[in-house]
Amino acid sequence: MLTGGATIFLYPLSWVIRRIWGVETSEYETSFFFFYLAYVINDPHFAVTYLLFYRNARKRAFSTEYSRTQRMRWIFSGVVAPIILIGWGIAAIRMHSAQTIGWMVQLMYLLVGWHYVKQGFGVLNVLSARRGVKVTPMERRATLFHAFAGWAFAWASPISLGGDFEEKGVVYHAVAHPRWLMITSGVMLGASSLLLIGVIVQRKLTEGKMLPLGPLVGLLVSIWSWMIFSGWDPLLRYAIPALHSLQYLFFVYLIRKNEAKAHEGPPSFGRPVVVRLVTIALASLGLGWLLFHGLPEFLDLAFTPRIPPGDVDELGQTPIFAALFTFVNLHHYLMDHVIWRRENPETKYLQDAPAAVVAPEAAGAETERLAA
Repeated sequence: MLTGGATIFLYPLSWVIRRIWGVETSEYETSFFFFYLAYVINDPHFAVTYLLFYRNARKRAFSTEYSRTQRMRWIFSGVVAPIILIGWGIAAIRMHSAQTIGWMVQLMYLLVGWHYVKQGFGVLNVLSARRGVKVTPMERRATLFHAFAGWAFAWASPISLGGDFEEKGVVYHAVAHPRWLMITSGVMLGASSLLLIGVIVQRKLTEGKMLPLGPLVGLLVSIWSWMIFSGWDPLLRYAIPALHSLQYLFFVYLIRKNEAKAHEGPPSFGRPVVVRLVTIALASLGLGWLLFHGLPEFLDLAFTPRIPPGDVDELGQTPIFAALFTFVNLHHYLMDHVIWRRENPETKYLQDAPAAVVAPEAAGAETERLAA
């Protein structure tokens, strides 16, 4: 339910709400509900990435415990990329160029689909492993192909000639999405769908069982409901960022809970699991408020000139908020690409099987040890 399954039940709930209160009223109330819910769901999901990524920063950048490739990824995403993105935002504001921020915004909207499908792919792999099911290399390639094809089609459609758009008060001109791009990406999506169905059926024929349903739903919901048909339901579209954030926070909970359990007893005698989880939750809430509310509001009030009545400015009244909002999103995508890779030693805490799976083997081994 937390990793995507709840989406299925929100469709009939949305239908009931619209039937009772009407589309206009229900959409108005729903948009405000999820706006305020973002304070405790969406914003902390961005903030907790910083707490995970920059913890033990020196070790992550220089320790041989991490592979050279992983260390280079960390340095790029943790040092090089934020310098480039911050410089981009500052230059745009200094030049008073709404279009320069607009290019940054368009990059965000391009990469958000990549971020969503990669997370859905992780749901399938991690939750399948926790159920004792290993995704084969062929299944891995098929699901990745389907995920990336879904990302491409979602971005390419609908056909657009470009035009002026607004993001956090900044008005910019967006690139066109031509017809050939939508058709090409649609063909790729169809081919990838057939391939995915093929590998699922193959497993059923050879092993007598399918991939676990829960993880598979998490993948397909991330691609089809949250991206390709994200605007299909007028109410659910407001819930998608929160659902994605819940999906993310569930895995943060897993990794930090299991890590805390591993260090709670001897020889580390670390802080109790509950204390660690509450600490990171409160820190994420505070940092989320600072990144999306406290800091941008202060900076815009302090440094953005007020627009005289009757004047028009494409940068609007909150250009620093627009730049910082876009920066955090883009940086979040890059940091995630490092944190959740298999090469990261800490991801072992995601792979711990449920007690019901490991207990029989552990009990058997203990019996043999005592007998010996």
